Amino acid sequence: MIGIGFMAIRAVCLDVGETLIDETRHWTEWAAFLGVPPLTLFTAIGVIMNRGESLRRVFEIFRPDLDVSQARKLRAAQGWIYDFAPEDLYPDAIPCLADLRARGYKVVIAGNQPVESEASLKRLGLPADVIASSGGWGVSKPDPGFFAKVADAAGEPPGAIAYVGDRLDNDVLPSRSAGMKAVFIRRGPWGWMHAEKPDIQQAHLRLNSLLELADRLGDL
Repeated sequence: MIGIGFMAIRAVCLDVGETLIDETRHWTEWAAFLGVPPLTLFTAIGVIMNRGESLRRVFEIFRPDLDVSQARKLRAAQGWIYDFAPEDLYPDAIPCLADLRARGYKVVIAGNQPVESEASLKRLGLPADVIASSGGWGVSKPDPGFFAKVADAAGEPPGAIAYVGDRLDNDVLPSRSAGMKAVFIRRGPWGWMHAEKPDIQQAHLRLNSLLELADRLGDL
């Protein structure tokens, strides 16, 4: 028997980094720019994550003379363009998105990314109704304003939206607080670390692959 307050999921919003996109190539390129071996950079990232600090600390450690915006400008001057390549997509990303749309869900892609990511994701031809970014919206996760933007983009009340991401702090807890269904995918550095935290029990769904998502939405 369906209880009071039941609301069917009509829209799904997916995070970008380490949900749809494998960021290994991007961080390897940052290691080259910073002049450190990739393993050194990845180890520093792990320590920073474990401390619960922002990844901006990476630049403070290896290039204290630069902030992130300065580093991006320097790389741009060297010909770097913020972009995603087809090989950066996790293999289950497009099949998942296509399956969701085929089943009638509205699909939104939105994460903490610079505004340039929107054009890059569109060039990949992802089957999505809306592609947005924190840079374009002017608000980043875990700010409640970000999830309000998600609801506006989806055109649905929060209770009819599932938000999918790999992080407890940026995805699961704030999307749940916003009234959405929080879906956690265990992959990428945050995904594997956060899967061990007790609060991960607050996710409405926990996945090991996006291929599970469409079938599991009915569990909500």
